Amino acid sequence: MFFLPAGPQTLQGMLSILTKSMYNCSARYIIIIFTSVYCNFKTINKCCMDDLSTMTTDCCICGGGPAGMMLGFLLARAGVNVIVLEKHKDFLRDFRGDTIHPSTIQLMHELNILDDFLKVPHQEVTTLKGQYNDFTVQIADFSYLPLAKPVLGLMPQWDFLNFIATQAKQYNNFKLLTEANVTELVKTNGKVSGIKAVTPNGMLTVSANVVIGTDGRRSTVRQQANLKVSTTGAPIDVLWFRLSRKKIDPVETFGRFAMGRMMVLLQRGEYWQCAYVIAKDGYEKIKQNNITSFQKEVAATAAFLSDRVDELKDWEQVKLLSVAIDHLEQWYCDGLLCIGDAAHAMSPIGGVGINLAIQDAVATANILYKPLLDKQPITIDILKQVQQRRMFPARIIQKVQVFIQNGIIQRKTDLTKQTKLPFFFKLLKWFPVLQRIPARVVGMGVRPEHIKTPKA
Repeated sequence: MFFLPAGPQTLQGMLSILTKSMYNCSARYIIIIFTSVYCNFKTINKCCMDDLSTMTTDCCICGGGPAGMMLGFLLARAGVNVIVLEKHKDFLRDFRGDTIHPSTIQLMHELNILDDFLKVPHQEVTTLKGQYNDFTVQIADFSYLPLAKPVLGLMPQWDFLNFIATQAKQYNNFKLLTEANVTELVKTNGKVSGIKAVTPNGMLTVSANVVIGTDGRRSTVRQQANLKVSTTGAPIDVLWFRLSRKKIDPVETFGRFAMGRMMVLLQRGEYWQCAYVIAKDGYEKIKQNNITSFQKEVAATAAFLSDRVDELKDWEQVKLLSVAIDHLEQWYCDGLLCIGDAAHAMSPIGGVGINLAIQDAVATANILYKPLLDKQPITIDILKQVQQRRMFPARIIQKVQVFIQNGIIQRKTDLTKQTKLPFFFKLLKWFPVLQRIPARVVGMGVRPEHIKTPKA
C-alpha cells in the first residue's frame, strides 16, 4: 500500500515519489498513485494557503505608529487578541518626531516599565528655549509638572516604537505583521468586519470584532470608510535634512528665529536633524535656485552650522514635509474607529502629535478592553465614547497651533523684515512663572489619560 508522509508536500516531492514507484508498480497502479498524489498535493497546498491568507482576531489595528503600537500593547497586556499591521518592513523612517512628552513618560511609570524605557538611548530636557536673533528666551519649564519624572525626552521614534513592540511581543496574543499594506475594508451586512492587506505572501484577510485605523494623516482606512475630513489651512511647510554635529555644538534641541527665518534643530547624537520652516507651497520656488543659496539661508539662521552646510550637495538630501491640520467630523462607523493622525492630523508645532496619538490609544484601550475581553459586539455607542473623550483635547491643541502659525510663524517667513520678539514671549521673559503654562500644555496636553487596563 502507498502512504503519503504527513505535512505539506511540494509538487517536486510528489513527482519524486511517483518516479520511484514506477519501478515497483504496474502501469495500472501508477495511474492510481499519480491521481492520489496530485489530489493530495492540491488539498494540502490549498489548506496551507488558506492558513496563511486568513486570520481572525478580536482587534485589528491598521498602522504601526505611536497610536497603533501603544493600543496594541495595552490591549494585549489586558488579554485581548490583537493583530497590528504595518505596511513598512520596519519603523526606521526620517519623517518621525523625536519628542517623548512628560505625559508619555508618566504612562511608562504607570505601566511599571519606566526603568527599562530609560535604558533606551535618549536625552532629557527640563526646559524649552528659543533663540531670536541675538537673545535667548526660555519658553517652558517642565520641572514643576506633578509627574514621576517631569522631563521631556528626545528619542528617535523608531527606538520608541521598537521598545513598545518588544514589550507587546511578550504576550502570545499580540501579533505584529510588517510589510502588510491595508488596502480594503471587509464588510458584513453593512458593518466593518475586517480588512484586506497586500503582503509579500499575497493577499491577507483579517476578520475582527473591531478595526482601528491608526494609519496616519493619509489614512487608507478612513478613506475606505468614507469618513468626512474637515481641513484647516496651514500657512507653512517644513524642509527636512541632516547636518553633522560636533562636540563643540550646543547640547540641547532648540528653535531659532533669525531675520525672518525659522529652524528647529533636533539633536540626534552624531548629527542634527534640521526642520527649516518655509511658506506653504514655497518649495518649488526655493528649488529654482541652486543648493548654494539654501546653504546660505541655513547658515544665516544658525551661524554655528556655517562650516558644514556644504554637506548639502543637492536637493535630493532635502525632503519636503507638507504641513496639514485636519480632523474627522466623525471618528467611527459601525465596526471601525480612527484615532491619532488618522482622526486629527496635527502641525509639527510643539511636537504634540505623538503625545495626542498615545493619549488616544490609552483612552481607546480603557474603553474597549472589557467588551473585547467579554467577546461583546463593539457597538457604535461604544466607539462614540472614544471620540467624546478625545475630540475636545485634539481640537483645543489644533486651535493653539493655528494661532501660533498665523500669529507668529507666518510673519516670520518674510525675509525682508527683522524678527522681533512676540509680546507673549516677552511676558515669559519678564515673568518666568508663566513658563509653567506652555510646559503644561506641551508636556501633559489637555485631559491627560491614565492607564486603567489591567495586566492579564
